[in-house]
Amino acid sequence: WETNWAAKRIHGTERQQVQAMFEAERPHLKPLPLLGMQYFTQGVRTVCDDSCVRVDHSSYAARPAAIGAKVLVRIFERRIEIRDLQGALLRTHAKADRPGSVVLPADERVFNPSRETRQILRQAKEIGQHASRLCELMFAAEGRVGQRKLWGIVGLTKRYPAVCIDSACAQALEQGVYSYNHVKTLAERLFAQAMEAMDEAANDGHADRVASDLVHEDPLAQQHELIRQADEYADLFTHAAMLAGAAASRAMDTAQGGQA
Repeated sequence: WETNWAAKRIHGTERQQVQAMFEAERPHLKPLPLLGMQYFTQGVRTVCDDSCVRVDHSSYAARPAAIGAKVLVRIFERRIEIRDLQGALLRTHAKADRPGSVVLPADERVFNPSRETRQILRQAKEIGQHASRLCELMFAAEGRVGQRKLWGIVGLTKRYPAVCIDSACAQALEQGVYSYNHVKTLAERLFAQAMEAMDEAANDGHADRVASDLVHEDPLAQQHELIRQADEYADLFTHAAMLAGAAASRAMDTAQGGQA
């Protein structure tokens, strides 16, 4: 059909044979591309304090773009392109396989503390000396690009008491594992142990005696033996958490042959 009919027919608009027209165009044709059309999504990002941009929870180096500058980010199936707002290409990176990756050469890491760094370290110091020390060591090892992990550690105060977080940081320092996920796991474990200790105290009747001594004295509040002032309840929980932390330290000391 292509040879005997389509190529020999007369084009309705041009009034010329199709094959003859194609032969005239043949010298100007280029070879087909090896890859198909490359689709991408594009958005505007701000270069963060660590000189990176965030794409799908991963960090990509954005230099020579300045910190705080706006850049265009094109997200392809297997690569990331960073361009200025005029469209000029600045950087190209292979797309990270998993969220949380950091695509940043070691010589481009920023280690001088920023205002954000000082804010994080101040909040870590409020948690306790072990949390402060761990955050300082993590920043010294990773620079500003590690601040997301530091934010994660200080953010644990929204879920767990500071004594649990500081004890978790102490264990992480002793074990030499400087990781947000490790601190989170330890804090969850200490919190659960503290709750178990409180349940055991309640079963022994100690909690009832403590509760009866800590009844809220506000005449406008409902009178009940389980209602106590917030600071007194926090002291009770802190005591239970300290007991759980001491038990965990003894267990770890036994497991390590008395070396801890």
